[in-house]
Amino acid sequence: MLQGIVIGHATSTVKHRTLTGWRLSIVQPVGSDGKPETDPVVAIDSLGASPGQRVLINSDGRGSRELVGDDKTPARFFMVALVDG
Repeated sequence: MLQGIVIGHATSTVKHRTLTGWRLSIVQPVGSDGKPETDPVVAIDSLGASPGQRVLINSDGRGSRELVGDDKTPARFFMVALVDG
C-alpha cells in the first residue's frame, strides 16, 4: 500500500469496458515526509475522494480485478482508505 494525494480526476470518452461506471482519480504517491516519490498514477476511486485529500492506494492487480469483477481489466491501482488529518 502507498500513501498518496489526489491531484485530480481522469476524464475519458473511451475507456476499457471494465472501467465503465468507475470514477478514476489521479493520485501522487508520497513518502512519510509528504514529498512525491514516483510519477502520479490513475486509481479506481470507490470512496469519492476530493483533490488535495490524502488516501491509501493498493497496487495489487489481483485486488483491482476482484474489485471490478473482471480478470481482463487493465486496472492496477485502487483506493483503500481516506486518511484523516
